Amino acid sequence: MITRAPSLLASSLFARLVAVLAAVLAVGAGLLLVAAWASARLAADEAYDRLLVGAALQIAETIASDGREVSVDPPFSAFETLGLSPRDRIFYKVVDPADRLLTGDADLAVPVDRARLSAGPILLDAEHRGQAVRAVVAGRYVPDAARSGFAAVVVAQTREARGALARALTVKASLMVLAMSALALGAVAVAVRAALRPLRAIEGVLAARGPNDLQPLGLAAPREIHLLVTSIDHFMGRLSGHVAVMKRFIADAAHQIRTPLTALAAQLDLLSSETDEGRRRDQLARLRQRTAELGHLTNQLLNHAMVIHRARSAPLKPVDVAGLARRTLIDAAEQAGDRAVDIGYEGPEEAVTIPGDAIALREALANLIHNAFKHGAARRLTVRLGRERGRVVLAVEDDGPGIPASEWARVREPFQAATGGGIGSGLGLSIAAEVAAAHGGELRFETHSERGFCVILSLPDEEARP
Repeated sequence: MITRAPSLLASSLFARLVAVLAAVLAVGAGLLLVAAWASARLAADEAYDRLLVGAALQIAETIASDGREVSVDPPFSAFETLGLSPRDRIFYKVVDPADRLLTGDADLAVPVDRARLSAGPILLDAEHRGQAVRAVVAGRYVPDAARSGFAAVVVAQTREARGALARALTVKASLMVLAMSALALGAVAVAVRAALRPLRAIEGVLAARGPNDLQPLGLAAPREIHLLVTSIDHFMGRLSGHVAVMKRFIADAAHQIRTPLTALAAQLDLLSSETDEGRRRDQLARLRQRTAELGHLTNQLLNHAMVIHRARSAPLKPVDVAGLARRTLIDAAEQAGDRAVDIGYEGPEEAVTIPGDAIALREALANLIHNAFKHGAARRLTVRLGRERGRVVLAVEDDGPGIPASEWARVREPFQAATGGGIGSGLGLSIAAEVAAAHGGELRFETHSERGFCVILSLPDEEARP
């Protein structure tokens, strides 16, 4: 299978943060450049508009009337300032109140709105001879002409100089924006690296540790990553607890298996040197018994490890405890062997449902039944199911001698058999206690003089859970 190498952005938090902030800066710089271009165009228009208005007003001041005719004498100074831009062309015309051309370009098609001339010069964009122009219309009232009214002065200029000025202003503003963006990006990189320094400290502490060092980090962290450090410390604590449990379990299991294996080896040596046929049969019978007990112990060790694992990983699902109890009891009935044991179930026939792990619950009950057959249950074994103070109670009762009350706390621990227990003892009750604790319940014992000894799994009822 071909795996794709992670990209820099996927593997580096620093690169991702810098990339995101660089994108934000790029968007901001783009908006600033657009604003700079708009501002530069506005500034260029304002500068050249003042020149246009000044030229139009100078020409308007020369408009005069002798009572019959309106005349105009445009001064040269009116065009002198506008002519400073050699790339621009200037057009103008002057019309009297009757719209007769007095001077200038007759084809200068800039609309003249005399109703607005009294308010002052009018600036507008237009087109002349296929070129975009900026134009101003200024008026002068002529009262003593044959037809009184506003004479109009129209001055237009092409936009090359305006565009050049706008571009020059934009370039200067852009250089400043880009320089500031580059400085800001550098500052962002430095700030991000400084902000990520606590993460590097965590990395350094973890990298310097050995595989068996599961102590908390013990680092002072900023508020933003305090939860991360706390979570790592919590995980370290849980992992340390799990590793300690597994180490103890492995050590105990090795010790428990080593003893019966040694005994088996000794019995095989005896069997190999035995010549008497009767004693050979007895030794073979004991060898089969020891092998069966060792197999059961091995199964219990594996089941114990499975229960520990499922207690931390398997989700709880609705389990019918009544059906589970009946099936487990039926499967375990053959353990009675040739003994005349009265095996019974007392409980509701309908479903009794609790949130749980069916595999773990079945294993716990099977171990309790096995213990009852092996160490008690001379003539009777009963599995009872009922409810008691908001809890589901699953009890295995037999008429055997039971476990002394002084040993009830000890036998819940792994490999702690009751007094008189043989090989294979010491895990059944521990498995049941582990399962009960994983379900929020408990394992307890009761002795009834009239009924015998009882081992009880007390589990939270589904209806009683919050």
